[in-house]
Amino acid sequence: MIFETKEDINAPLERVFPYIADFAGFERSALRRGAEVKRLDTLNSPGPGMKWDLKFLLRGKRREFRLEMAQYDPPNGMRFHTTTIGVDGVMHVDLIALSRTSTRMNIKLEMQANNLTGRLLLQSLKIAKSSIAGRVNTKLYEFARGTEERLRSA
Repeated sequence: MIFETKEDINAPLERVFPYIADFAGFERSALRRGAEVKRLDTLNSPGPGMKWDLKFLLRGKRREFRLEMAQYDPPNGMRFHTTTIGVDGVMHVDLIALSRTSTRMNIKLEMQANNLTGRLLLQSLKIAKSSIAGRVNTKLYEFARGTEERLRSA
């Protein structure tokens, strides 16, 4: 199963990347939303090998995920591997300069079931795909507008 979305940000690529690489900020945001976040690595700077254990509610059930950064390519993007019971995934976050003052952020999540539990989870996600996609698109839009606002006031 694949989820893809994109959003344009009215800011230069080099200024947008630090906002998508603000891992401490994303950790705080997840904690505020009720997730449990535990950083597993001891790296001092962002890069491959960063790992987190995440626990949160998804589709009415408590889910546990492991997220590991596989590729870190500033200012172009990142790739993460995710694992949970029955499902493995790869998430690509790519930035593309559309002009000197505009950047497109592409996010692609590919998930694959590796047992019956995973197939059932993915089936429930497929049924709700348009609803989930709408919420993800809204959050990405809000992130893009917030990034533009922070860069204007910086």
